[in-house]
Amino acid sequence: MTQRIPALSLPRALMLLAAVLVLTCTGCDRGAKPRQLNRPAPDFTIIDGAQTVKLSSYRGHLVILNFWATWCGPCRQELPTLVALAQAMPQVTVIAVSADDDATAYSDFLATHPMPGIITVRDTTQHSNELYGSFEFPESYVIDRGGILRRKFVGSQVWTSPELADYLNKL
Repeated sequence: MTQRIPALSLPRALMLLAAVLVLTCTGCDRGAKPRQLNRPAPDFTIIDGAQTVKLSSYRGHLVILNFWATWCGPCRQELPTLVALAQAMPQVTVIAVSADDDATAYSDFLATHPMPGIITVRDTTQHSNELYGSFEFPESYVIDRGGILRRKFVGSQVWTSPELADYLNKL
């Protein structure tokens, strides 16, 4: 003998569907509109042995701050377009902060994938990306010449797209 499951009424089914959609959409939000927008960008200093990067020393420059890692596929896909942007728009300073723990993997990656025009540094403590609430990579931030955080990009971007070039030129 089989037992029948009662059917949902249409209003209840629609309410259930709406609840599932709301929960699904909120679960996918990686904070593309952080509370820090239109506020001073959180400052940090990273010393990785090879160099020191202090974000506030780039005030007066338009900065793209990119959080990435060598083991991140979307990051590796995005990096060539960041290099192309840095070469095409020298008025933009690109700072790429790697979350790699493994110094050898990081240096080997840079040796085989040169990044001319990009300032890259390794933050093993992940303090810098923690200040921005970035824990999944890649994530990038646009910081204007006054040090104000203007935009956050979640996931891999094509930094050579006409839309992004137009946006950056307007800043």
